[in-house]
Amino acid sequence: MKQVVGMVVSNKMQKSVVVAVDRLFHHKVYNRYIKRTSKFMAHDENNQCNIGDRVRLDSSRPLSKRKHWVVAEILKKARIYTPPTAPVSANVTSSSSTGTPTP
Repeated sequence: MKQVVGMVVSNKMQKSVVVAVDRLFHHKVYNRYIKRTSKFMAHDENNQCNIGDRVRLDSSRPLSKRKHWVVAEILKKARIYTPPTAPVSANVTSSSSTGTPTP
């Protein structure tokens, strides 16, 4: 069975992800290597993939009109930024000492 490795670019669907797979090929006229990207829809049974994850895909039977791949394994999880949350302090009495009534 064929296997490809790519990066998850979309996970907005239920149990499906879109994976971008890059490949290099040699252009004979320009004598250069050119990068081409193909996007594949893949089945993600447990909705574990996030945007930026590096995954390995296995080919499978057609699961829908455009979905012919299954996520076999997540090779590397993406680092997701979570903003720091400010701790809630019990400093409520200092706001009432300003003399303004609280509603």
